[in-house]
Amino acid sequence: MVAFNDFLLLLDGYLSGSWWFPALLIGTGIFFTFYLGFPQFKFFAHGWRIVTGKYVKEETKGETSPFEALTTAMSGAVGTGNIGGVALAIWVGGPAAIFWMWVTAIFGMTTKFVEVTMAHKYRTTLSDGSISGGPMYYIEKGLNMKWVGVLFAALMMICAIGSGNMPQINNIANVLESTFSIPKLLTGLVLGIMLWVIIVGGIKRIAQIASKLVPLMGVIYFGGALIVLIENYQNIIPSFNAIFSQVFTGSAAVGGFLGASFAMSLKLGVARGLYSNEAGQGSSPIAHASAKTEKSVEQGMVSILEPFIDTIVVCSVTALVILSSGAWTQKYENSFDRTSMFIFEGSYSEENADDVDELGKFILDRRNFTSNTSSVKNYSGTLSLVDGVIQDDEITIFHKQSIGEDVKFYQAGNLFSGKLIVSNGSLDDVSIKVKGKSLIHSAELTAKAFSSGVLGNIGEYIVAIGLLLFAFSTAIAWSYYGDRSTAYIFGEGGVRWYRMIYVFSFILAAVIDTEIIWNIAYVVVALVSIPNLIALFVLRKEMKDQVNNYVIEK
Repeated sequence: MVAFNDFLLLLDGYLSGSWWFPALLIGTGIFFTFYLGFPQFKFFAHGWRIVTGKYVKEETKGETSPFEALTTAMSGAVGTGNIGGVALAIWVGGPAAIFWMWVTAIFGMTTKFVEVTMAHKYRTTLSDGSISGGPMYYIEKGLNMKWVGVLFAALMMICAIGSGNMPQINNIANVLESTFSIPKLLTGLVLGIMLWVIIVGGIKRIAQIASKLVPLMGVIYFGGALIVLIENYQNIIPSFNAIFSQVFTGSAAVGGFLGASFAMSLKLGVARGLYSNEAGQGSSPIAHASAKTEKSVEQGMVSILEPFIDTIVVCSVTALVILSSGAWTQKYENSFDRTSMFIFEGSYSEENADDVDELGKFILDRRNFTSNTSSVKNYSGTLSLVDGVIQDDEITIFHKQSIGEDVKFYQAGNLFSGKLIVSNGSLDDVSIKVKGKSLIHSAELTAKAFSSGVLGNIGEYIVAIGLLLFAFSTAIAWSYYGDRSTAYIFGEGGVRWYRMIYVFSFILAAVIDTEIIWNIAYVVVALVSIPNLIALFVLRKEMKDQVNNYVIEK
């Protein structure tokens, strides 16, 4: 698993970790923003009017209302990325990552507008009478490139599992285990059965559930966040300062956080922005294509609201809670994941500026931003332990990009005494469990931020329940994206088989290491976005005609 995780990091380094992917993603949004005359601002208010159903006619073709299509797409977008993904971005990229997440969202509003309009325009009616649409159809019909449409659909099938499915249940299982001591496998099995029951009903059942879940989860989550922000009101302005003051320099080291480079802040901000609002990814246009809107560009206007609500509002609230509480710089007792733990030669301290600098270089090397610039060496040899504690002072345990504290080793639930063999920084004995204090990330960090003050344990319950609703609704919506892609390639007969694989992967992901799950998501999200973004640029003149020929009805 460690080797597989390293391979994912290497692959991601050539995709979303490279300069060209953020340039392609944000560049597409910037281009269309100017090319179409700032539609994210011009049509913002009108999008709200359309979503109320004001312009819907009974005879209009479609399976869902504009509101149901929006909430279905929102349920697919508002999920783990808003609770765990924001925390992950801050953990790796520091506060400055939030700025780049906002930039991605602002220009992503235009990208979303374009891809949804095109998906609605080129949608088709299948033999069973259902509506199907998405980038695969406008790639095939608009570009006359069927094979690229098939490629996109195949990548979307993988992306639905690797991005919209697995990270959701992984975070749910982790939080429910830490908050309510519910076994991860039990969580996966119970929610997996519920997932199957819902998704076999198709888009109509999914839309009905999403239209009820999205408002409910918003009320629960925002209520708890508001209490935390009021309690930490004096830290809100300093939190904004931390975001803006280090945008072009990278985030400085503070507390247990060892700092982040400009490149890491940019990459994580863009990656989390994309993962959160999905602009340019080609996923939510599949949901919007089913909407009963008279003109395709109108559903595009509705979709402008999606990145705004998802990233500018929900993600910002999560970020401010984490930053204002100070939880992101603190170490908490947790179980050390093998893929995130390293055993180093020598003793390192956060009080030593040179040590912090070298450990920061190690993080950059590991994430393929630099190559062999750090003097930090992985330990190989034998460790002596008494009652779970390492007896050698010249050893450092590094976990989740921080120096581990109060680290103890266990075997079969008991403190371990004896000898352990370490090879290149990793334990050979897989039966050994390690616990201690370190930085944490993802939904666990958000839960700690919510519970840091007056809310106490109630804060963790709010995050656990909010995550359950957010993430489960995301997995439901993404099943539709995957099965529409399956139907495009294999016909409706292949959908049932895809749904079975989807649910099996959902259950499996409940017990896999968190970091591996997120790295899978990074890779597949980047891969599926590339053909979609290129197609949108090629279809730019058609999009401009759609905008120029539309007259806003009062």
